[in-house]
Amino acid sequence: MKIYSVSDPEFKAYGKILEGYDTAGLVAAMEAIPLPETGTAYKPGIDSLEACAVFADLRDRAFGGMPIQLGMCWGHNTKLNCLEYHRDSEVNLGWRDFILLLAKQDEIVDGVLDTAKVKAFRVPAGVPVEVYATTLHYAPCHTCPKCGFRVAVVLPRGTNTEKPAYTPACEEDTWMTARNKWLLAHPESNEAKNGAHIGLSGLNIDIKEDL
Repeated sequence: MKIYSVSDPEFKAYGKILEGYDTAGLVAAMEAIPLPETGTAYKPGIDSLEACAVFADLRDRAFGGMPIQLGMCWGHNTKLNCLEYHRDSEVNLGWRDFILLLAKQDEIVDGVLDTAKVKAFRVPAGVPVEVYATTLHYAPCHTCPKCGFRVAVVLPRGTNTEKPAYTPACEEDTWMTARNKWLLAHPESNEAKNGAHIGLSGLNIDIKEDL
């Protein structure tokens, strides 16, 4: 699979690089959190990360003063498995280089996205990127198997927490798996086996051999 850079013009449809942020303190705080031996972990908000000076800058500049949470996804991963989206942009920042597997919400047809539409983008260490609300994304992929990945995840506060209680009134309502989180799962994924909407067709992309 071709791996683009977020500096390439192909990334413009999916997001953009954010400029003028001092991320050194956040990168150091992320490094202090141990990696799981296998798989991935995610926490919507982490106190030690939200205590970093850049938190206020991300809140006030990147999200226009709206309440935010600063958490992290970390571990080891090379597979697509699922794609999700929110009603808002997400900001990501890596402790080391990492790779995002992305598609666009308007490429979903009748509740299903063909994984042939997915593109891979490498994000340099310490560089914050905005992933647009219209961009489908999921767990980052590492670039170094031994090192794994640590990626800060900045979202409106409350995102990815407990799913609200409601009676579905349309198909999209059945895709929601958490607050402000709509998920399309590949049939091979654990999420699909646990009842998530099967919304990905084609290969469950694995970039292991492309690193």
